[in-house]
Amino acid sequence: MNTAIERITIDPKICSGKPCIEGTRIAVHIILDLLAAGEDFDGIKKAYPNITDKDIRACLNYAAVLADEEAGVIA
Repeated sequence: MNTAIERITIDPKICSGKPCIEGTRIAVHIILDLLAAGEDFDGIKKAYPNITDKDIRACLNYAAVLADEEAGVIA
């Protein structure tokens, strides 16, 4: 399995089962929304000091995998 994806967890008891960065309650969609709004990695890490560049990249990778699956391409 992709090690970046392994940084993303889904637990029905945390954030209503939304995908989150492992060990946090920071949902993947929050990071993706910030990136889409033009925020850079440093700005995101300033807002959420307990995440790393690898965590942010894992969110991007997770979104890419979901997009591939939605298009019918299985990685």
